[in-house]
Amino acid sequence: MWEPQPDVGSLLRSTAKMPTTPVKAKRVSTFQEFESNTSDAWDAGEDDDELLAMAAESLNSEVVMETANRVLRNHSQRQGRPTLQEGPGLQQKPRPEAELPSPPSGDLRLVKSVSESHTSCPAESASDAAPLQRSQSLPHSATVTLGGTSDPSTLSSSALSEREASRLDKFKQLLAGPNTDLEELRRLSWSGIPKPVRPMTWKLLSGYLPANVDRRPATLQRKQKEYFAFIEHYYDSRNDEVHQDTYRQIHIDIPRMSPEALILQPKVTEIFERILFIWAIRHPASGYVQGINDLVTPFFVVFICEYIEAEEVDTVDVSGVPAEVLRNIEADTYWCMSKLLDGIQDNYTFAQPGIQMKVKMLEELVSRIDEQVHRHLDQHEVRYLQFAFRWMNNLLMREVPLRCTIRLWDTYQSEPDGFSHFHLYVCAAFLVRWRKEILEEKDFQELLLFLQNLPTAHWDDEDISLLLAEAYRLKFAFADAPNHYKK
Repeated sequence: MWEPQPDVGSLLRSTAKMPTTPVKAKRVSTFQEFESNTSDAWDAGEDDDELLAMAAESLNSEVVMETANRVLRNHSQRQGRPTLQEGPGLQQKPRPEAELPSPPSGDLRLVKSVSESHTSCPAESASDAAPLQRSQSLPHSATVTLGGTSDPSTLSSSALSEREASRLDKFKQLLAGPNTDLEELRRLSWSGIPKPVRPMTWKLLSGYLPANVDRRPATLQRKQKEYFAFIEHYYDSRNDEVHQDTYRQIHIDIPRMSPEALILQPKVTEIFERILFIWAIRHPASGYVQGINDLVTPFFVVFICEYIEAEEVDTVDVSGVPAEVLRNIEADTYWCMSKLLDGIQDNYTFAQPGIQMKVKMLEELVSRIDEQVHRHLDQHEVRYLQFAFRWMNNLLMREVPLRCTIRLWDTYQSEPDGFSHFHLYVCAAFLVRWRKEILEEKDFQELLLFLQNLPTAHWDDEDISLLLAEAYRLKFAFADAPNHYKK
């Protein structure tokens, strides 16, 4: 059973960390004002950046949490799925054309986590127990009624295109300024980055390029030249006795990576071998560890897509890309991957203490947010290290398609310590996402097989957005409340 919750006011009153740095926005103080400015963070036709902008303000914490909860509940209702836990006074938020509801009456309390509410109601049906379960992918255009119209086709693709164009224009304006506001860029990027501006945005968010637009060409030229100086100085030593084991392991691991259509291209294999070997030589504290190889792919694919048209990132063909462009992409990929690894290097030092600690934290967190799932795993002797080690080691890259990893990394690069800290809450939300299937498995072997081969092949950006929404709620509730998630 759940232990008594600490007082919400004392829990989050003074030190709650927000997922973004505060931005300049009009201060709001009532639920109606907050709701009118926030809207649904993934709803077609509305500004999907407002949730984070408003959350960064000094709002009443319960109001922020209630609205985040409403985001998920609205998506559940629109897809014919069970709603999240309803609190007194909570109503479905109508579209902007309709009159806003009155603020929730009475107690504005912290809404329980999705899984916790189901844990306390074991008599609910199996379908009710999966708040993030989707019977099918969410459509790219909303299927809710607008202005009393019952035909979902009335929300044409042009409306969505206008919205996408508007977001793209915001990014372009921000990137074109003499000094890019990185905090504003993070705020915009949290809910996804448009493909045309993703390469430049990732380079800025990773810290590879400066905010000053005039300094960028010189910085790119200098860093690319520096990388190839490393190649000239170190790469010939790959067959030396002291380094040959490292190079051999890299050479073995690269063909095991995905997507195969990319990795099996000889030019790509050579690029990845150079990147990983140079990184290992220059970081002797960890050297090369299996798992680091996967972290090259998203950067490389995002940067190469600036020069080629590919319907699917899994089918990128580099054969038509000029050699000089490939050289520059290789250098950019190396530096951005290095920036990422700087924040999680304890994941790859001897005995991988960072991963050991994060898996333990995940176990403690899940025991609080969904005790039934945690107890079920324990009863069947499934240990978190047996499935979650890979989640931490590869940052979920082996669990979701590459297109979803890229979307996930948009948010990770927008979050403070996204790859190290926020990733924990994403993993917790990811595990609880499969609670129905987990609880149905009554055998150790089948349970572990399921957790190591989760059915995410058809996931898209909407699935990742829902996952991130739940992870955000968990972070908001638990990040500054160690007593709330430690036994």
